[in-house]
Amino acid sequence: MWPADDPGQIRYLCKNINLFEKGEFKNLIEKDIFKMGKLKKIAITGGKGGVGKSTVAVLFANKLAKENKKVLLVDCDVECPNDYLLLGKKLGKAKEKIYTEFPKLNKKKCKKCGLCVRTCRSNAIFQAPGDYPILIKDLCSGCGACWTVCPFGAIEPKKEETGKIFVNKIERNFYLITGLAKAGLEETGPIVTQTKKFALNFAKKVKANYILFDTAPGTHCPVISAIMGCDLAYTVTEPTPMGAYDLNLILDLCRKLKVKAKVILNQANLGDKRKIEKIAKKHKIKIEKEIPYSKKLVEAYSKGQLLKFNFI
Repeated sequence: MWPADDPGQIRYLCKNINLFEKGEFKNLIEKDIFKMGKLKKIAITGGKGGVGKSTVAVLFANKLAKENKKVLLVDCDVECPNDYLLLGKKLGKAKEKIYTEFPKLNKKKCKKCGLCVRTCRSNAIFQAPGDYPILIKDLCSGCGACWTVCPFGAIEPKKEETGKIFVNKIERNFYLITGLAKAGLEETGPIVTQTKKFALNFAKKVKANYILFDTAPGTHCPVISAIMGCDLAYTVTEPTPMGAYDLNLILDLCRKLKVKAKVILNQANLGDKRKIEKIAKKHKIKIEKEIPYSKKLVEAYSKGQLLKFNFI
């Protein structure tokens, strides 16, 4: 079941690029986003890991900042955020802590009816015949369905710290917001949701023009949560069989979420781009930009010096 428009419903589910010549990146995006609302919400995603999503996101944000736009870059890869490394920064002290409510069973009130087991969509509650239900925390998304449906009030919410949010001011009009999940946390969709909520409020506070959500790889709950509600998604891929396969998945996801998608083909000169063209044609989407491999940018990436490149 796909989520509704409310980001809270998400809890039930579950590098390289060459130097752009002057104006190229602006031409790539302006026809898609300049007609949107006052705050433009854009996801940088792609499905497959290692195709250059974070690199594109950082350079995109830097490009807009140099055009005197106020930009927020939000790292939604909360299990392994790395945008701050690409920008040569440290996270420092957390701006806000994230808490998630997990269910706790009160056996004195429990009647062993099994309604909580049948309600849990994450299969995080197990119950042997005649026994009390067992709550499996590693599978729990903290959606609250179990304690909502329990007619005896036997399941109570217990709040626990599950993540942190960090804010870095990169330049005068360029901010980085990083979500970081607690180590070992299995279900990180709610962390992304809270990070997005913080970022949107922060965007209003600083009167940002753009907010870019750099998603995790894949098509699972944290990625869905990051893409939901965006005006546009740039799907970054590479000309490989896995790149094509995952591009098909992420484009299908964007369609289900009703988010307009465009394709950016990275390292376009290193493989067979016909595979990507075939997937793009299937979804009736053209490849907006082909980016050749650049050794210089690889070196800048590894040294956290991407901001030294001027794309204006």
